[in-house]
Amino acid sequence: MRIAVLNQKGGVGKTTLATHLAVAFAHDGQRVLLVDADPQGSSANWAAARRNNGINDEITCVSLARDTLHHEVGKLSEGYDVVVIDGPARLEGVARAAIVASDVVLLPVRPNPDDIWSAGKAIETCREAAPLRPDLQYAFVVTQKVPNSALGREVNDALKEFYDVEVLAHIGHRVAFPEAYGTGETVLETEPGSRSAKEILHLVDRTKNFAGEEAAQ
Repeated sequence: MRIAVLNQKGGVGKTTLATHLAVAFAHDGQRVLLVDADPQGSSANWAAARRNNGINDEITCVSLARDTLHHEVGKLSEGYDVVVIDGPARLEGVARAAIVASDVVLLPVRPNPDDIWSAGKAIETCREAAPLRPDLQYAFVVTQKVPNSALGREVNDALKEFYDVEVLAHIGHRVAFPEAYGTGETVLETEPGSRSAKEILHLVDRTKNFAGEEAAQ
């Protein structure tokens, strides 16, 4: 299965989702290729910190911020069970290549009007890939949700009304995420059993189901 995490806005939690997905699948016994397709190199920095802290697992990280990514991922992914692509912030050539390379695209969006309105470009880019990837699945993941806020409660309805695209999961706004990132870890390791970890595992389960059996094989 190949999963891309994309959006045109910075700060929405793309790298957080990508690295957490990679670790969750690795903990499930999968060999994981994490592709850093963002020129900023956030996933690559996380992976370097992980190696420096002596964490050895079934995750390999490569930097591939090129618009030929969709051609190169096929060969690079040989021998891996899951590919997670941390996409760039700009929805141009590299992002389009990441979409074409993927079975599932996750679109992180914060529960605020600006993020909701601007998500249309990401949806449009996914729909433009239909001739090349007719079986492509894409869905929103609400990130940095503040508990008990009105927008947090209403974001699903807003996204449904604007785009008619499914919301797979909500991830809360918690300091545990950036703290774990700095050491090359995830909340699955620093706070196992926490609400944050449970939200990530719920997202993984929803992603597997959303991708369907054919993509998961």
